[in-house]
Amino acid sequence: MKSAFVLMTLAALAGTSSLAIAQGTTDGILTVATIGEPPTLDAMQTPTDIVLTIDQHIFETLYTYDAEWKSVPLLAAGMPEMSEDGLTYRIPLREGVKFHDGSDFDAKDVVASLTRWMDVNSKGKQVADIVESLTEDGDHAVVIKLKSRYAPLLATLSQASIIIPSEKVADTLTEFVGTGPYALKERRPDQYTQLVRFDDYVSPEGEPSNYAGKRVAIAKEIRFVPVPDANTRVEGLISGQFDFADSLPVSAYERVEQSGNAKPVIYENTGWASLNMNMKEGLLVKKELRQAVQVALNPNDMMLAAFSDDRFFSVDGSIFPQGSFWHTEAGIERYGEGDPEAAAKLLEEGGYDGTPLRLMTSRQYEFHYKIGEVAKAYLEAAGFKVDLQVVDWATLTTRRADSKEWDIFITHSNFPGDPTTINTITDSYPGWYVSDAKAAAVAAYMDATTDEAKKTAWDGIQTVIYDDAPLYKVGNFNAVTGVAAGISDYTPTYWPHFWNVTPKK
Repeated sequence: MKSAFVLMTLAALAGTSSLAIAQGTTDGILTVATIGEPPTLDAMQTPTDIVLTIDQHIFETLYTYDAEWKSVPLLAAGMPEMSEDGLTYRIPLREGVKFHDGSDFDAKDVVASLTRWMDVNSKGKQVADIVESLTEDGDHAVVIKLKSRYAPLLATLSQASIIIPSEKVADTLTEFVGTGPYALKERRPDQYTQLVRFDDYVSPEGEPSNYAGKRVAIAKEIRFVPVPDANTRVEGLISGQFDFADSLPVSAYERVEQSGNAKPVIYENTGWASLNMNMKEGLLVKKELRQAVQVALNPNDMMLAAFSDDRFFSVDGSIFPQGSFWHTEAGIERYGEGDPEAAAKLLEEGGYDGTPLRLMTSRQYEFHYKIGEVAKAYLEAAGFKVDLQVVDWATLTTRRADSKEWDIFITHSNFPGDPTTINTITDSYPGWYVSDAKAAAVAAYMDATTDEAKKTAWDGIQTVIYDDAPLYKVGNFNAVTGVAAGISDYTPTYWPHFWNVTPKK
């Protein structure tokens, strides 16, 4: 995944999308340059960013994410009715919704789709482990009974758990039929994926907010064109070949801005960069040495080296960015401007013996490499000896699976809809973050049944993460995309979407 994850203000989201909706439908076409060819259109099987970007126009889920990345109804008619023990969820379903093949959406389709999702999707398999039963409750509701409380349930139902007609469910999908504002017309691999307006689409109500609210298929057609080369995407956008171009180099910002034919769009808080530490073997098994890494580093200098301009990054100790429901300052005391003296004291307390700290990074993500260079300088100033190992990304991902091979690796992640799905929280993720304190904090989260209780529990998890120091959050980074000058109502989202967007004349 792109990991992602931006939080636009409600005002901005509402203002631009409302303008688009007011303009009504057109016969225009939107041509979208993507970073490559989707390997499939089955988001259950392959929930990568490119698949989810296209799929969200065709398929819908029971819930989706609003501007705070909270789960809100999409095909569901409301939030679940929960039993007092938090183990039974009754989910009401919207009535009058149709699939692209003309069939009616009902509870049978939901049960069949979610059963397949729990069989084939990685997140779905996690849910399957705690689901006791999934049943229809009439035509317009389903009931999920759990073996134990599972707070991330709605978040996991907000992404790749696409609903398809029960008659189309198969191990391998051969027809891609959904309830979304656009239907698949033609897919020519390495050329384009063509979607056309679904005239019988029934939109959810409400002000547009991230992926929630009113959806109008203003453009008659959307063509997703795979363009793997970033510079080709830039040139095609400027020449007028594309109406939208995804994932542009930050170095192209001024050129697009000055072209007069297109405008750059900064998507804030696309993801976050981190230094992940090995808690299983080597130097950093000792908490004092991991905390010394935290205290030694200067996040602003690392992000400035990586992105050159503060338009493209922000520094924030909270794992989730400002504007997110999950943003909190809990536990971030050791996140600051770099304190070599305090770090040296922790090195002494941890009995550091001068063994080189093996820091792995890759130049395939150039910003990883630049972060690594600055981190090396700060760690050495604190008293560490540092062995900066620069390898290709495939080697890094292979080597990080072996706890004997490294002490720190640099990576980046998106901001998930539920905080407990962050990779590092998983015991088996490279770094092998296992602690009694983490287990207790995560258990408290899983037991929560309200947003307020989840938020309080997440404060506790972040506090434990900062104390245990399995990783060091460097900062948040922004992404650059571009739209044609004639399009004024595009609203940035993590997976770019094109309902409520008017084609240029």
